[in-house]
Amino acid sequence: MRCRNCGTEIADKALICYRCGTAATEAKFKPAVPQRSRGLAGLIASVLALIALVLNAIYMGTAGAGETPELVSWVAAAIAAAIVVWRVYTRRR
Repeated sequence: MRCRNCGTEIADKALICYRCGTAATEAKFKPAVPQRSRGLAGLIASVLALIALVLNAIYMGTAGAGETPELVSWVAAAIAAAIVVWRVYTRRR
């Protein structure tokens, strides 16, 4: 059998041409095109979470002792970080 791209003689059962790499036959199945839905709500949630993280970091740096329980600040930071991680994870799938 001859390669349809470069004309090199290749084995009858070859999947690709050893010289140019062209497939010896047409693909039986075409790969599925991934569907990506980019919702505005997800973008807004990510931006709000990032803003919350930045504001919380600024507040934690400037707050005096005893103004707000430290646990509340850390919980707010953890929630905002969880939202950001969740958004990154869902975008990669």
